[in-house]
Amino acid sequence: MLKFCTLFLQAVVVLAAIAALGLLLWEPQLEGRNAHATQFQIYFQDPFLAYAYTGAIAVFVALFKTFRLLGYVRQNRSFSPQSIGALKTIKLCALTVIGFVVTGEVMLLLSSFGESDDRTGGVAMGLLIIFASAVVAAAAALFEKILKDGAALNPAAA
Repeated sequence: MLKFCTLFLQAVVVLAAIAALGLLLWEPQLEGRNAHATQFQIYFQDPFLAYAYTGAIAVFVALFKTFRLLGYVRQNRSFSPQSIGALKTIKLCALTVIGFVVTGEVMLLLSSFGESDDRTGGVAMGLLIIFASAVVAAAAALFEKILKDGAALNPAAA
């Protein structure tokens, strides 16, 4: 039953990665300012979009490490150093995403200062991403501590 559950969760992680990649490639074309822009203008002349794509690397690294962590669990290597390292990487990726989003929010607020009221949606989405990333970072830190304590109690399990 554990093998089926971890395979199912790995499939969910892969689908989440595909959905995130699809959203990253599709959403910029829907923005109002890109309505009449060419593909080159959308993807290569927008510094904020390049910044967002750079920050998204951490999301994909975290998804990959989650996929690997589920593989370790399926192989009954939950308390291995690789599992603890994967959790540490997931935590650092979540904190990196928080850093990118906070910096992006500051850039958004400073760049559109006094121009329009459109920044409220961007700020709300940023706060949602910050909250979700904080939950992921806290959960990864908690599981990392649990696995470290479990590995210390039973060195044969590692």
